[in-house]
Amino acid sequence: MTDREQYAPGPASGVRVQKDRGQNGEEKWTLILVRELRHSPEKVWQALTDPAHLREWAPFDADGSLGTVGTTVKLTTVGAPVPHVTETTVTRADAPKALEYKWGGFDMRWELEALGGGTRLTLWTNIGHGFIAMGAAGWHICFDVLDHLLSGTPIGRIVGPEAMKFGGWQRLHAEYAKQFGVEAPNWPPKAAQES
Repeated sequence: MTDREQYAPGPASGVRVQKDRGQNGEEKWTLILVRELRHSPEKVWQALTDPAHLREWAPFDADGSLGTVGTTVKLTTVGAPVPHVTETTVTRADAPKALEYKWGGFDMRWELEALGGGTRLTLWTNIGHGFIAMGAAGWHICFDVLDHLLSGTPIGRIVGPEAMKFGGWQRLHAEYAKQFGVEAPNWPPKAAQES
């Protein structure tokens, strides 16, 4: 059995939601994910910025490095029903501590804090209310895949529709929906789960 076949995500944890108001008074939800990794900030930074590393764990591909302020990079969402490519400009790249850019119009703010011999990795991303539990489940799995990659036991990217068919994603989605007090839609539809 491969590491991927044996992989099962742990319980929903390390995630919280911050509710604010936007400039026009609209409700703005921010998903905040925190994970302690056993790897140095420098190693984690490389995984967050290098296109070859991102291809192994992130829900998007990058056509260039995200490690330099002012760099324009095309991000292609993996597994989208139709190709979804967005162009972003890196607005902050303070290696190996902080990284900021937009993905699909959503803010992505990463903070890396040295912790013993490892790193406390925090992601802040704004997301629509109806997708908050889905986003938490998806990023939870991405962080697990990242940890495996950095440990030298890669299990391959698990994102998009592939992640939604994964039994661990279904459980996480329900657990996060309960934690956040939101209704978990029946997603994906049964037909998509069976294909």
